[in-house]
Amino acid sequence: MKLRRTNLAAITFIALGFGGCTSEPSGSVTPTTPGLKAFIGARIIIDGSRVVESGVIIVQDGRITEVGEAETVTVPADAERVDLAGRVVVPGFINTHGHVGATRGLESSQDLYTRDNLLRQLDLYARYGVTTVFSLGNDDKIGLDLRDEQNANPLSRARLFVAGPVLNPSTPEEARIAVDEVANMGVDIVKIRVDDNLGSTTKMPEAVYRAVIDQAHEHGLRVAAHLFYLDDAKALVKAGVDFLAHSIRDVDVDQELIDLMVEQNICLTPTLLREVSTFVYESRPNFFDDPFFLQHVDPDVLTQLEDPERQVQVQNSSSAQQYKAALDIAMRNVKALADGGVRIAFGTDTGPVGRFQGYFEQLELERMVDAGLTAEQVLVTATRDAAACMQTEDVGTLEAGKWADLLVLSADPLDDILNTRAIESVWIAGNQIPTLN
Repeated sequence: MKLRRTNLAAITFIALGFGGCTSEPSGSVTPTTPGLKAFIGARIIIDGSRVVESGVIIVQDGRITEVGEAETVTVPADAERVDLAGRVVVPGFINTHGHVGATRGLESSQDLYTRDNLLRQLDLYARYGVTTVFSLGNDDKIGLDLRDEQNANPLSRARLFVAGPVLNPSTPEEARIAVDEVANMGVDIVKIRVDDNLGSTTKMPEAVYRAVIDQAHEHGLRVAAHLFYLDDAKALVKAGVDFLAHSIRDVDVDQELIDLMVEQNICLTPTLLREVSTFVYESRPNFFDDPFFLQHVDPDVLTQLEDPERQVQVQNSSSAQQYKAALDIAMRNVKALADGGVRIAFGTDTGPVGRFQGYFEQLELERMVDAGLTAEQVLVTATRDAAACMQTEDVGTLEAGKWADLLVLSADPLDDILNTRAIESVWIAGNQIPTLN
């Protein structure tokens, strides 16, 4: 199964940070106040759904103080004006399931988990419109330090929240000790791996993950679960898990799971591109010709991925072919869960080798529409609902009190989800991120 070719000619693509967002001179009489900005004239999509036409966003010291229609919002005389007439503004996207730091190119190692590599990857996420990333696995103090620094101004990369190491204890006693350790680290969420990796490992016993969940809740921490099977999803929800970090991929979901998740307000992130990444390199993917992708990729990496021997290995990989078949099930289940009232949170599992950070998030948006969700539903999953699912109060919508993390687009994503790629600029805490040379 190949990814469908993206018709980039159908959208207006303008490179990040290039043109379109100019500040109007305020005149010599009234100088501007540092940290005070007024974004004026844009069509503002508040939370992925609600729209303000020809709106105004007032930002002070990185946070939104007021947003609304031009006739209802008074622009301070000393504000720096950013003219966005003819543009569309949406909240920055939130990836509820990513990974950072441990890869570079096609190399994977915890030795790569350095401050410089994390900053490089968080910068890359931001350039594709992902302004917040929850890293669900194998993070250490470096990631926590970056998390703690991100409320400083100016910020020129995506925000980061971390889970610390993925927990895979063998006994309830080990589970409680492991949770205490990550809680003492100061993590934002706890991550566990429950499934058996297509039969290649031992599945985590229910008594063990119940101990993880109970101990995490004692610390006020939520638990995200890596899973595959429907039966495990039901058991995890009954055990009190807070977040399903992948789609159910073995069979179609049933009403019992839908009812359980709705009743307990449990969110799920689809990570459809995680499945795609396992088999897409069995041949040359269509996106290798996409300028939007090519602007930030190492050509040597593409050459390695196009190697015929590597392609044959993927073709002959039983797990890759199983995940290819699982993708169709996952897509049906995302639609069924959304239709049933389950809250879907945007996520991709990007970061491991071959899962290109930033760009794969854009492909995920497209794939969710292919699964049957509307463009509006998908935007909500990537903004308002992603923030709600991860209990992140400062981002996800363009409302007073939130960080001014926003994307300026030259076309409306509510008309076509591909228009999320028409990025003119990205702003984090009210500061435009610089253009890469």
